[in-house]
Amino acid sequence: MSPRPYDLGRRRDLIDETRRRVIDAARALLAESTTYTDFTVDAVARRADVARATVYYQFGSKTGVLEALCDSLAEAGQMSELASIFTEPDPRQALRAFIAAFAHFWASDRLVMRRLRALAALDPDVAIVIEARDERNRTGLQILVDRIAKQSNATSPLDGATVVQVLHTLTSFETFDSLAGATQEPTEVVPLVVELAEAALAGWRVAPPGQRERVG
Repeated sequence: MSPRPYDLGRRRDLIDETRRRVIDAARALLAESTTYTDFTVDAVARRADVARATVYYQFGSKTGVLEALCDSLAEAGQMSELASIFTEPDPRQALRAFIAAFAHFWASDRLVMRRLRALAALDPDVAIVIEARDERNRTGLQILVDRIAKQSNATSPLDGATVVQVLHTLTSFETFDSLAGATQEPTEVVPLVVELAEAALAGWRVAPPGQRERVG
């Protein structure tokens, strides 16, 4: 006989609750740890009050825990709204919205973001997760730069690949965190980052119809 529907539902709720406890524990551990060696599967399991085997069963590995944590951070930072930016007809306006979206994301849990990215420099498991997320950022910027190039007469010495790299650096957590410093939020430096991004595009003028060609 198949399990009753309400039994399956209760089991699903328990699984979801356990996942949430583990993710919350990972987030809290990163925020509170005094050393980066404190972040281990064992430490996360203890903080979540679950067995180590439960963490591996739910997430597969330490990398799986980190992926789930990053997904949770992205949800809290409203990164799901990023997709709508690419439907904006004006690619330069889309780029400004892209910058603002990442500022909001970086500001959503600045301390945990800082710890995660610092840990990536020391821990290969963390580096894999962070590098994959950064590559998504780069891919989005490549799409926007390609669109801008198609509508531009480029007289800038910077080619498309260089512009993407500059914009990727400008929209990174490290840039927002450094520019904001201890007295501002990342969202407060959006105008400055936009200004710097537009400087990188200086010379990429909007071309008249019929004169537009891909650059870079």
